[in-house]
Amino acid sequence: MKIAVAGLGYVGMSNAALLSKNHQVVAFDIDKERVDTVNQYRSPIIDSELEDYLATRPSSLSATSEPQEAYTDAEFAVIATPTNYDPDNNFFDTSSVENAINAVLSANPTTCIVIKSTIPVGYTESIQQKYPEAKIIFSPEFLREGRAFYDNLYPSRIVVGDTSEAGSRFAELLRAGSELEDVPILLTGSTEAEAIKLFANTYLALRVAFFNELDTYTAVRGLDTKQIIEGVGLDPRIGSHYNNPSFGYGGYCLPKDTKQLLANYANVPQNLISAVVDANRTRKDFIAEDILSLEPKTVGIYRLVMKSGSDNFRSSSIQGIMKRIKAKGINIVIYEPNLSEDKFFNSEVINDLAQFKQMSDVIVANRPTDDLNDVLNQVYTRDLFDRD
Repeated sequence: MKIAVAGLGYVGMSNAALLSKNHQVVAFDIDKERVDTVNQYRSPIIDSELEDYLATRPSSLSATSEPQEAYTDAEFAVIATPTNYDPDNNFFDTSSVENAINAVLSANPTTCIVIKSTIPVGYTESIQQKYPEAKIIFSPEFLREGRAFYDNLYPSRIVVGDTSEAGSRFAELLRAGSELEDVPILLTGSTEAEAIKLFANTYLALRVAFFNELDTYTAVRGLDTKQIIEGVGLDPRIGSHYNNPSFGYGGYCLPKDTKQLLANYANVPQNLISAVVDANRTRKDFIAEDILSLEPKTVGIYRLVMKSGSDNFRSSSIQGIMKRIKAKGINIVIYEPNLSEDKFFNSEVINDLAQFKQMSDVIVANRPTDDLNDVLNQVYTRDLFDRD
């Protein structure tokens, strides 16, 4: 079977690789550099399992910048294009998804379109009404950046927002590509599947916000944060996972998904969802003020990436801290090996780690590494458990 995938980001690339284990996959992307990278059997994203898979040079996976080449004769077309949150419209910008739908239908009007991009609740139903002759379903993605292919190989669950034969077939494609035989599969309505995605990510954001607020309390009161978190986590209903304090939840998914869910609550009573969004802003305010209380002249930002093992720093929480400190007139220098520019938002990027350490009065690190062991007296972090 031929399957097309639109978009070679984290979601698209990991799905393309997964599906290519058993089928012919042609991925489409407007970025020719990404296309060339995939065709050279190299990964366009940092993901160790994906890099290992591509090293086997799978002939069943190829990429193209020609939509006709990708979509013609494909039985399924998976859309994994970016849907960034638009604060002006208070909604996701879904234009890339609709552009992809138009391109797929133009090349192959009978293909089954599967949206993997994160979208507002109710979007699939509305777009299906706009294209009544097409078959459009939604299947949410649950993955971590840096471990996207692993999370598709070993999924916690497979959710497909379609209860027809097409939905069942696509769910089976995902299960067959995984390394697990007993993956929970849930076939739902499209709107329910969209809500599952947003509520799942908002719960994760809520958990991050909870332990961050616990950490803020203990920092102000002079208590041992680690002891309290460990004690709280001994309750099996709470557990000891996803509890490491940070500078706030960040990255590509949680900030935009929580805001999108909040937007979907228009005319629906709620308190908790808006509190999650507000809590993240309050946490960044506290962290910035705590750093400023040390009276540094120059603050070094160690890594902009969202988390360890990732090359992505879109909306990373440390950027919010950086902007708040800089607004107070404090000089900022940045160490980020993934940046080739010498400036980032008008702050100097220092490529030499030793020079960076020497220039910084305080080194701010959301997740420190062994590189900072020789300057721990300069490091400001809230990390307790040396993990994300």
